[in-house]
Amino acid sequence: MRATDLVPLRGRSALALAVVSAVGLVGFCWPFFVAPGSALDSSHSGDAPFLFVAILPLLAAIVLSELTSGGMDAKAVAMLGMLSAVGGALRALGPGTAGLEPSFAVIILGGRVFGRGFGFVLGATTLFTGSLITGGVGPWLPFQMMAAGWVGFFAGCLPRAEGRTEVGLLAGYGFVSGLVFGMVMNIWFWPFASYGPEVSYVAGDPLAANLQRYGVFYLTTSLLWDLGRATMSLLVLALAGSALLRALRRAARRAAFDVPVVFQR
Repeated sequence: MRATDLVPLRGRSALALAVVSAVGLVGFCWPFFVAPGSALDSSHSGDAPFLFVAILPLLAAIVLSELTSGGMDAKAVAMLGMLSAVGGALRALGPGTAGLEPSFAVIILGGRVFGRGFGFVLGATTLFTGSLITGGVGPWLPFQMMAAGWVGFFAGCLPRAEGRTEVGLLAGYGFVSGLVFGMVMNIWFWPFASYGPEVSYVAGDPLAANLQRYGVFYLTTSLLWDLGRATMSLLVLALAGSALLRALRRAARRAAFDVPVVFQR
């Protein structure tokens, strides 16, 4: 099935997305590369505001670069705002309830129907909107925005499919991405606390050794919670994915977005 690419990744927008992803990777991964013997006795509370300040202008740059170049129009921005609001409102149903977060289905469907650039921005803005609604603003927010942006981006990278095959593909991706999102998000706090010798981060140790400890930590502390998110995404996409895909594609056709149409890859 073809996708309406509302945020084409080209020129300045592609550069902005590459930069914001690089900033996010550095924000997540820098503790793994500190000098041997270093002690990490603080959290990301110090660098999170700087990460947040870096992410928001770069997200705006992705959209503005396409607006100024004619790659997207006001209707595309309105669609982004509407889906972000819907996803943010749905996110209010999830916190504190076994990890159930139906908003991830909206992010995945948006990336699938409207392209990977749109999916990235939608993922980030949905988590931002949801945090404002729920009051969940804290040092974890910029990391959540980045991780959700990647969920939407890779949803837009899924291979072509139609009918039940497409719905099954999205449901499977929803399950896997729900787990991976949790795995990635744990890294924002895991290196900064002590959980015991078998599951704690050790500054300066080989990357493989720390990843092994993290794997044990994840399996024993976070897996069950993330299974709630993964299962919720799978069920929403499996049961309602076909109808929601038709609705979004119908909206795209009626809006007659002035953007190129490309095949999903």
